[in-house]
Amino acid sequence: MSSMYGEWLKAQRDAAGLTQQELADAAIMTRSHIAHIEAGRRIPSKEDARRLDRALNTGNVLSSFLPQEDVAVADYFEAARQLEQQATVISEFALSYVPGILQTEAYARAVLQVSFPPRSEEECDRLVVTRLGRANVLEDPVTPVVSVLLDESVLRRPIGGPAVMAEQIDHLLHLVESTRIRVHVLPFGLGAHSLLLGMLTLMWFEDQPPAAYSEGTFMGKLYDSPSLVQRLQGTYDQALGDALPRRESAALMTAIAEDYRHA
Repeated sequence: MSSMYGEWLKAQRDAAGLTQQELADAAIMTRSHIAHIEAGRRIPSKEDARRLDRALNTGNVLSSFLPQEDVAVADYFEAARQLEQQATVISEFALSYVPGILQTEAYARAVLQVSFPPRSEEECDRLVVTRLGRANVLEDPVTPVVSVLLDESVLRRPIGGPAVMAEQIDHLLHLVESTRIRVHVLPFGLGAHSLLLGMLTLMWFEDQPPAAYSEGTFMGKLYDSPSLVQRLQGTYDQALGDALPRRESAALMTAIAEDYRHA
């Protein structure tokens, strides 16, 4: 995203003598939304930009010169990707793949190279760059708080081969040891559990209701109904209660990584 756009917006707000909250009130937006735009983390919608122009008396500058994001994601994931960058708390469940914000470059490339029709090398490169860019949310040492629930199949399926898997699991363990994320594993021995139908992401925010995202083959769904998000949260919590404790999860991950190194 363009930081120049956000810097220009901040300059106009300062010139008008407005705080972020005062501009948010005038433009019928939230203060955190303004903060994300000014920091270059988000681009406003066309309607948001028009409201900002009206509030700041800047003609149609903000709506006419919206920067274009150089991102490559499936259309159905774009809304969830934007929310992911704003969340203060993220809870992930993965059934097949390591969650995108936690993938290494080699692992991401191995995942993205498997498609029909086959992707060109250039397209795959763009997708990898976008996926790795999503991990920027982890650069802040505190926010978002990230909890991860992994089905053991995520660790056992040798995506990209043993070396790629060993590196990927080591990356997860490093994030766990640095206390940046929490990881719990649902072991094979558990049998059935409440999240076997697919992946799930739950997100909470500073100033808006929580949301959930689930995904299948060539489709994804974003949920914002409070009652449905609450139900999905309950399903996640039920599965979390069946998972291995943190230390046992880390020990299992370490053992699996060692197996890959000796494969």
